[in-house]
Amino acid sequence: MKAFRDELKHLLSGNGMPYEKVSIMVSLVITVIFSVMLGLNYAKDTPITVIDLDNSHYSHELIDYLNNSQLISVTAVVNTPAEPNELMYRDKAYAVVYLPQGLEKNHYNGERADIGVFYDNTSSSALSGVREALNEIIADLNNPSIGTGDTIRGGTMLVSRSLFNPAESASNGEVTGFLIFFSSMFFAFATLGMVPRLRQEGKLDLHFKVGTAYDLIERILPYCACWLIANFIGLVVLRFWGDINFSGNIILYFAVQTLYIIMLGMVSVFMGWSAANPGAASSRMILFVPGGFIFGGYGVPMTMMPDWVHWINQIFPLTWEFKFIRDIVFRGAGFFDCAVTIGQFLIYITIIWILFSRKFDKEQIAYGEIAE
Repeated sequence: MKAFRDELKHLLSGNGMPYEKVSIMVSLVITVIFSVMLGLNYAKDTPITVIDLDNSHYSHELIDYLNNSQLISVTAVVNTPAEPNELMYRDKAYAVVYLPQGLEKNHYNGERADIGVFYDNTSSSALSGVREALNEIIADLNNPSIGTGDTIRGGTMLVSRSLFNPAESASNGEVTGFLIFFSSMFFAFATLGMVPRLRQEGKLDLHFKVGTAYDLIERILPYCACWLIANFIGLVVLRFWGDINFSGNIILYFAVQTLYIIMLGMVSVFMGWSAANPGAASSRMILFVPGGFIFGGYGVPMTMMPDWVHWINQIFPLTWEFKFIRDIVFRGAGFFDCAVTIGQFLIYITIIWILFSRKFDKEQIAYGEIAE
């Protein structure tokens, strides 16, 4: 019992990870918050885009019929030829339905009337509702008693094609997601305890005395370099050992990665700032890393979350990282294709920097008052 009492005393002393608090926090987060955020249990109103080259009364009826499904939502209709992959950038559409010219004529002449559909296979689990809805709608169209209500039986066929990851390779999905998630998690472990460590070593006072917030950013850079090198090695392994399809610009990708990891470093140092020691700081990783994996589109499809979650998940750094992974790596988006997302990301980084620098300035002022 002596060993038990000694370890219990250490657990409650605050000199290490406050597991008694972390265990309860994890239990509450998993059971309460996740139950609310993941309460839909199915993909609802998955956004799709329609390329309507027929632009006829029949095609308009068909679009309305698609939009009436609770599983899909027609968010845009294009009446000119367009590249389906470009319509999927920034998660604007998970599928593109193609209505060819002459669709109405072929349908009413009793001839074969093919409808094309392009699936965004970067997240196959997000497409289950879309595939189910489209197959049901095509079956209804070929039944004259329902569907659009005409008397033509049969003739409408759905021709599908999967983009970006047609073979549903794990390297182009789950493995890449786990690579980024675990790399970010251990990066957070390495940097969360920076300020508590500097405080214990007596070096934090020197920063407050003659330094600026930029000096703390400078301390993050070696960890950032390690993360970038490890990320590059991981992608090389997936390219030659696996079958990852890197479709984007490598320079654009690593430019965004550099911004991401510096930003994650600022968040990590900020979150661990007030911890009593590095061990206690490490437990705070759960507050900002796992949420981005779960609600950023890899852990759970975005289409299975309520609309309000799509706003809340923007506070997690990994949410932004996964947006760039899907667009640049898998979909091959260029700078101008994801310029809006990059602009939003820069605003996010600016907010993080303001919070970080204000925290430093506040602590620096408090140190000056104590020194006087």
